[in-house]
Amino acid sequence: MRIAVPTETALHETRVAATPETIKKLMALGADVAIQAGAGALSGIPDSDFAAAGARLEPTLSATLAGADLVFCVRRPSAESLHGLAKGAGVLAIMDPYGADAALNGLAEAGVSAFAMELMPRITRAQSMDVLSSQANLAGYRAVIDGAAEYGRALPMMMTAAGTVPAARIFIMGVGVAGLQAIATARRMGAIVTATDVRPATKEQVESLGAKFLAVEDEEFQQAQTAGGYAKEMSKDYQAKQAALTAAHIAKQDIVVTTALIPGRPAPRLISADMVASMRPGSVIIDLATERGGNCELAQPDEIFTSANGVKIIGYRNFAGRLAATASALYARNLLAFAETLIDKETKTFAPKWDDELVKATLLTRDGAIVHPNFQPKT
Repeated sequence: MRIAVPTETALHETRVAATPETIKKLMALGADVAIQAGAGALSGIPDSDFAAAGARLEPTLSATLAGADLVFCVRRPSAESLHGLAKGAGVLAIMDPYGADAALNGLAEAGVSAFAMELMPRITRAQSMDVLSSQANLAGYRAVIDGAAEYGRALPMMMTAAGTVPAARIFIMGVGVAGLQAIATARRMGAIVTATDVRPATKEQVESLGAKFLAVEDEEFQQAQTAGGYAKEMSKDYQAKQAALTAAHIAKQDIVVTTALIPGRPAPRLISADMVASMRPGSVIIDLATERGGNCELAQPDEIFTSANGVKIIGYRNFAGRLAATASALYARNLLAFAETLIDKETKTFAPKWDDELVKATLLTRDGAIVHPNFQPKT
């Protein structure tokens, strides 16, 4: 069994899908691991470290994929890049399948079994495979670090001989994994932290981290969470009430971090241009949702945009990738944990159990067709 790890080609992608640690464990499962030369360069992993772990270094993409039974990627590879890959080979990646009909058709036509790691069900058995959590956790941390760097002032209250420096006020909008880590990081750095989310279960989590919760707590709010723990899209009426509540609050904040995403939908608009205009010059907004259109009206993907009144809006699309070494280490472990369920321990071959709940939840394409029920071609 051969596992291939190609170099990522997406713009601003710094992560790699395997590390020396996971390569050793994959080899213990009976795999021969091929790494494209330079794959770990942006994650601080030299080719020599991969070679020392036992991986075979290949000079080109085609050589890396030759004879591969499994391919590990960070981002969804194009069908063209998989040219020459054997039919039935497995491809594990963050597939971003929503609205990507042409790309999914291409993967189906390539004959690969494509698994979307971000569709992993949030159940106890799959916790070690949850790429959304591992990467969002780092994104929330990095968002606060980047916000603090651009803010240009101290975050904690400081009492000095020259006078007192007040603590910075940080507002976290969206309290999923990224939001909770942002709260924890901001609190550790000494800021005064408030947070909001439409899901009622997050109130206790926010308060347990020492932050204050802010939300319109009406009847709709009490029903604003799916069975899977995700936020539901709220009504226009609720959005208006919540916007009114947060508008005055945002005007007093030094740093705002937005993390609100709804799977398969555009990111909800949380901060309008008028709200940005109400903030003090030098304030900072960090938008973690620019890949889906952004939570802030003025956010620009992969840029730091400064508004007319001097508010900096950070719109990087890959905050986890700004901690490339750590993000790669966690992501590679997620892939390893899932791959272990796809490999037959006796024959040491790629042999998915097609009726396994993890496989059914993540499998997008197989035998030349799109098989996931959520992404079937519309007729």
